[in-house]
Amino acid sequence: MRMVDLIAKKRDGKELSKEEIEFIVEGYTRGDIPDYQMSAWAMAVFFRGMTPAETAHLTMAMARSGDLADLSRIRGVKVDKHSTGGVGDKTTLVVAPLVAAAGVPVAKMSGRGLGHTGGTIDKLESIPGLTTELSPDEFVDQVNRIGIAVVGQTGNLTPADKKLYSLRDVTATVNSVPLIASSVMSKKNRRRRRRHRAGRQSRLRGVHEKRGGSLEAGLHDGGHRPFPRPAHRGGRQQHGPTPRPCRGQRAGGPGSR
Repeated sequence: MRMVDLIAKKRDGKELSKEEIEFIVEGYTRGDIPDYQMSAWAMAVFFRGMTPAETAHLTMAMARSGDLADLSRIRGVKVDKHSTGGVGDKTTLVVAPLVAAAGVPVAKMSGRGLGHTGGTIDKLESIPGLTTELSPDEFVDQVNRIGIAVVGQTGNLTPADKKLYSLRDVTATVNSVPLIASSVMSKKNRRRRRRHRAGRQSRLRGVHEKRGGSLEAGLHDGGHRPFPRPAHRGGRQQHGPTPRPCRGQRAGGPGSR
């Protein structure tokens, strides 16, 4: 298998197989495929696009290019969000603390800037004394302790995406939906030790979309705690412990937003 042949295949609008995509990702991560060939392939993807199957294969290949973080030790239902970027790129700095304050653990991996904007990690690193480089144990411990942690791509987590992310920034291939989607979701894959139960899966599933923006949040089920109810309903204060929703009932009840 040769990279030049795969570049030509995508240039001509043909679909790449799972094995071919894995060859590209693994070769680029190892350094066997040079930047100029990967740039040509990314530009071919930019103009020709990718099928849903190709995008899924690229996502998983990048996620498996390094270590997979095990978040099973974080208590409760873990949430994460990822923006596709834009001018300002401040969504995480506002949304993540709000969600954590509501009692939902936020285990967040963020990226650096693309194009002319600074990314979340760039902004956080401008704060004296703040670090975004945490070990897996430190990351888990911080989420359990204060309810939120935001880290960059450190160590051996998604190294393929880290390289391709930087390359897209300087080759005018940022605005490609398949490359955006695979980059976002490869950072959201986590190793989970326990299987989902069908009832819990239906109760907790969800991708929340911020209207007018590009906010994606995936629920990672590693526990049993539902979203908390609001403190007030119908103008009356709720007393006593937070009630759990019945099976099949939406967490927060019909009056929640």
